[in-house]
Amino acid sequence: MRKKNGNYAKEMLKFIDASPTAYQAAENLAEILKAAGATELSEKQKWTLDPGRTYLVRRNDSALIAFRIPGESNCSMPCPERPEREGFRVFACHGDSPSFKIKENPEQGVRGSYVTLNTEAYGGMIRSTWLDRPLSVAGRVLVKKEDGVASLLVDLKQPMLLIPNLAIHMDRSVNDGKAFALNVDMVPLYASGQPCGSFLEEVANAAGIQKEEILGHDLYLYNAEKGVIWGRNGEFLSSSRLDDLECVFAGVSGFTAAEEGRRIAVFAMLDNEEVGSGTRQGAASTFLKDTLQRISMGLGDTNEEYLIRIADSFLLSADNGHALHPNHPEKNDPTNTPVLNGGLLLKFSANQKYTTDGFSAAFVKDLCSRAGVPCQFFFNRSDIPGGSTLGNISVSQVAIPSADIGLAELAMHSAYETAGAEDVAALVKVAKEFFE
Repeated sequence: MRKKNGNYAKEMLKFIDASPTAYQAAENLAEILKAAGATELSEKQKWTLDPGRTYLVRRNDSALIAFRIPGESNCSMPCPERPEREGFRVFACHGDSPSFKIKENPEQGVRGSYVTLNTEAYGGMIRSTWLDRPLSVAGRVLVKKEDGVASLLVDLKQPMLLIPNLAIHMDRSVNDGKAFALNVDMVPLYASGQPCGSFLEEVANAAGIQKEEILGHDLYLYNAEKGVIWGRNGEFLSSSRLDDLECVFAGVSGFTAAEEGRRIAVFAMLDNEEVGSGTRQGAASTFLKDTLQRISMGLGDTNEEYLIRIADSFLLSADNGHALHPNHPEKNDPTNTPVLNGGLLLKFSANQKYTTDGFSAAFVKDLCSRAGVPCQFFFNRSDIPGGSTLGNISVSQVAIPSADIGLAELAMHSAYETAGAEDVAALVKVAKEFFE
């Protein structure tokens, strides 16, 4: 995984293009990790863990945790200054992005001439950016098998829908500011004619099954435009879902590139951050906690020895932050202004929207120094409340020191976001150093 910076950016865009939803992202991560030697475990079975091995486990098809256990030589090096049990190094990120989720019985007719799809918003997107773009559909379908219900990933891949804008002649005030109603302005056009159930037939065909076999589905719209590298010197890149698949890609790249360290390396892609993380596969769930406990039990630890490991652990919560905007520089903090291609972004919040404090900031600054990566600081402007992320939610389940990091981007939660092409490699280097 040692590549030039530009190659990291190109490979990340390929990863994002192949990961239209968290379900595909988790599947692609599993393939990357298995190619690097990881063995998949099931939460429904007992785990047998061996030193020097890498493992992964999935939950709900949309969240994944991978971990590497140090070999015996690294596990048992005696040193009076080190804890009895080495801890965990956790890199946590999320795989979901704002979108539109397709409802049951989605087809609806318009005056006998058009077929639109009934959807609801997932997460806080910039609604206007979804207009007049080629859209497709991906996610999963659930089908009945002899031994229960099985999940099949599905991606229609080609553009199938579009949310049309209203012509300026029909809305002369559109440039004066407009509130886009989800049930009126944001309804995707699917076909001409009348509803006939063809949409689920298309989904079934893509999944290689019959329409009647579909028992349930989790299907989302996504922007079908590919990611691009652009700018005078190719210094920028734009893509859907940079928040947070940029951190996902960089994290797993650092995880697979890292040499074995003393501590247990953990990479976690969680789900549903954009809607509060309050699901069984989100940061508010026990997924991370359960996995860390099972690792400890698999290594023969007592409960006290597990707590010793936790006390020696650290978590990096990786989620992108806002770059200096070229047209609205006044929106940024006056003295802490991260820029595209400025390296790692370390995020602070006095109200603990981000977990970084003095200790964890020092940890990350030293980490960046050792990785040879610039470290820039992000604060929201003091009168503008910012968004939250998965860091403070994760540590409410697993109480370990944590810092919130990420990369700078423009137009967060747009259907097409922008970042610095050099920054991907910077986060890979930091993740690699962290795991080592």
